[in-house]
Amino acid sequence: MGKGLPFFSRKNSRRRLKKAGGLQSPPSAPPPPPLRSPELIDANHTNNNNSLVVGAATGPGKGKKKAGGAARLWMRFDRLGNSELVECDKSAIIKRVSIPARDLRILGPVFSHSSNILAREKAMVVNLEFIRAIVTAEEVLILDPLCQEVLPFVDQLRQQLPHKTAVNIQQVSQNADTHASTGGQWLPVPEAAEGLQCELPFEFQVLEIALEVVCTYLDSNVADLERDAYPVLDELAMNVSTKNLEHVRSLKSNLTRLLARVQKVRDEIEHLLDDNEDMADLYLTRKWIQNQQSEALVGSAASNSITLATPHLPRLGSNRSASMVTGSVLDDDDDVEDLEMLLEAYFMQLDGTRNKILSVREYIDDTEDYVNIQLDNQRNELIQLQLILTIASFAIAVDTLIAGMFGMNIPCQLYQIHGIFGYFVGSSSTGCLFLFLLVLGYARWKKLLGS
Repeated sequence: MGKGLPFFSRKNSRRRLKKAGGLQSPPSAPPPPPLRSPELIDANHTNNNNSLVVGAATGPGKGKKKAGGAARLWMRFDRLGNSELVECDKSAIIKRVSIPARDLRILGPVFSHSSNILAREKAMVVNLEFIRAIVTAEEVLILDPLCQEVLPFVDQLRQQLPHKTAVNIQQVSQNADTHASTGGQWLPVPEAAEGLQCELPFEFQVLEIALEVVCTYLDSNVADLERDAYPVLDELAMNVSTKNLEHVRSLKSNLTRLLARVQKVRDEIEHLLDDNEDMADLYLTRKWIQNQQSEALVGSAASNSITLATPHLPRLGSNRSASMVTGSVLDDDDDVEDLEMLLEAYFMQLDGTRNKILSVREYIDDTEDYVNIQLDNQRNELIQLQLILTIASFAIAVDTLIAGMFGMNIPCQLYQIHGIFGYFVGSSSTGCLFLFLLVLGYARWKKLLGS
């Protein structure tokens, strides 16, 4: 016991040292670098160079692994066509574009084959086939931009966005000059947005490119389907074999999947065309302009409320001016003609693609009907042959019955007549042949056999 006390004391001292050491705060890791703002991105990428921005902590340990596991690769395009690769997690995307978290599930792998165009307060969520993007009035974020199917969409954005936005920038500068020439007073909403209405807004430009890429992809798939379908169906019509039937079966499965994909995109566009409120919610640039002008109006109203009005210059109150702008805004909210024309054009294109698929399916159905007719004809011929053989077997069975009856050694006077065997066999065979012809004629009279 005397030796045990120092042992326990040493053990307790080690435990106290370990506990004391655990209370000491370890050196804190450096905070993760924030995502760069769009202004810095535009300044650093004026030459359309792609860079990688990692939205996770750069320090070692579990923080990097946890952040890297939730982060996904996005590509950002702004109005000027500048692009960059951004890797960030869900929380960063939600804060950046102000969308609910459930919308990111629509862009996930679970809904990869669905088609959705959702309007939110400051963004538009686009999920068309392989294109999954979030569009705002100032930028577009594309999910998984390095996929083979998404690369044509990225290339189209790089080619068309700088060309289209150059006209808008020039028109916006003209509006700014008009604003300066009017003494710094804001014009009504239709006049201020006139420059942006000549060309499609930024979000509709992105939507148009996405629909164009998707429709082109579906059209190419339908063309490949038509090129493969007609030779296989013609071969099946000439030769019904297991190999040809297997080819047609795989062809029908591909056609069904392709028709479902085209139908989903078509139904989503049709749903938008049937609801003007949903189309009005997709005007993100209009909302952005209205917010800017309402903020400017509030600022000007606040400044006007401080200054005193002169007795011989009438001045509009802030409530009256706000009501005038609000009335013009409400008039603009009902105008969805641009988006309606855009959606109708691609709706007609998708409807044509759907009709092509339906024509291929009708050709498949016609070929199957023709093959079934051929098989039914062969089956009927086999049934007729079987009926003829059955009638012949019945006639031969009657002749065999007569021969069997005389083969049982029954006492009969015919055995004593010389040369009766040949006459008897010939007459019995002739009677059986007459019976065969009689039954066969009855079957033809009842139309059981073909002519």
